[in-house]
Amino acid sequence: MSIREDALNGKITPVFEKCAQNEGVTPEFLIEGVAKGVIAIPKNHHHDFDRIMAVGPGLSTKVNANIGSSKDHQGVEQELQKLCVALKAGTDAVMDLSMGGDLNEVRNEILKNCPIPLGTVPIYQSVAEIVENQKKDIGEVTVEQIFDTIRQQAEAGVDFMTIHCGITKSTLERLNNHKRLMGVVSRGGSFCIEWMSYNKKENPFYEHYDELLAILKEHEVTLSLGDSVRPGCLVDATDAGQIQELIYLGELTQRAWDAGVQVIVEGPGHMPMDQIEANILLQKRLCHGAPFYVLGPLVTDIAPGYDHITGAIGGAIAAKAGADFLCYVTPAEHLKLPDNDDVRDGVIASKIAGHAADICNGLPGAIERDIAMAKCRNNLDWKGQIDLSLDPEKAQRFRDQGGTYKGDACSMCGSYCAIKVYKKATSAKRMAGLETA
Repeated sequence: MSIREDALNGKITPVFEKCAQNEGVTPEFLIEGVAKGVIAIPKNHHHDFDRIMAVGPGLSTKVNANIGSSKDHQGVEQELQKLCVALKAGTDAVMDLSMGGDLNEVRNEILKNCPIPLGTVPIYQSVAEIVENQKKDIGEVTVEQIFDTIRQQAEAGVDFMTIHCGITKSTLERLNNHKRLMGVVSRGGSFCIEWMSYNKKENPFYEHYDELLAILKEHEVTLSLGDSVRPGCLVDATDAGQIQELIYLGELTQRAWDAGVQVIVEGPGHMPMDQIEANILLQKRLCHGAPFYVLGPLVTDIAPGYDHITGAIGGAIAAKAGADFLCYVTPAEHLKLPDNDDVRDGVIASKIAGHAADICNGLPGAIERDIAMAKCRNNLDWKGQIDLSLDPEKAQRFRDQGGTYKGDACSMCGSYCAIKVYKKATSAKRMAGLETA
């Protein structure tokens, strides 16, 4: 039985119990959400880890960190270092997007050291192996090779997979009839389009969808429906091609649920702030409330080097509107392969966005950490402030660099600390004198 089928039968399993403990909810709450399809628990049968988490309404906004080797940076060790950095920064999930080196070795090493859900984009491996190892074109990848890769990764223990099922001949025709400034910026989506164009055939993920679902169900892999036509710049947002694909993703969501497979739906991309809420509502409506996984969204196109900030702004708005899962954006976005510092900054920025939204959405317990921080600040309790911060190491480093004023203030205000001045002004002795006067 799959996790979804267990939920439909109301069966409390160890997966539900452990996840409920981690999330601070009841197993019954999770079972109801998974049965409805609005909550997903990415947990492959073959991947043993304790930090089982869930995405969906009523739960904290989750954050994913992308790591993975490239053709120019193929080492395994650097990706394991990034994994450690992402885990320390508090990411809830990781995706291995490797396309360079021994892809099976990279993924398996990450899996062995990954105590949280791991995702992949299987077509990356299918394409990399045929292009790099066999020196063939993308279109020469066979359907058998594509599905063998999916099966291999599922058997290895991958918990969720991004698969671009919604880019069909019909979607592509609509996209071609509505010219975009940047066309398609999804790497997996572009691979599918090249394959379709080269072979003059339908997208194999769409045409052979039932076979795909059977593999995913067998190994309990959550399907993350990729958004091939996500906008790559502000002026391409919320256009006909994007919405056409979303309609297909809604239909594919229902088919996956019927097959006993859990679903997450992926979304944009680059988008003006005033369109984000409408896009979230549209996705939830067309995809029957399935958890929504967004990249950013990035709210401006002119901030290379600072796109962790543009992504966090959009992520906060999206999560407030109902997005459940934020894929981080690092300062290296659009420029290079992220390094350790980029990974940490990306995770922290997205954690800030998700937490800010959780507070606004009234998530039980979300505001408590902020209240505790305010109390520590009011008491000039620097250790307490640092311990409560999202990045304690950075907070401590800044505190040390600034020095202290008599041990209880910061170098910004020193003896003019507003908190100290206010407490002195409102002391019992001062207030008593004020009342007498």
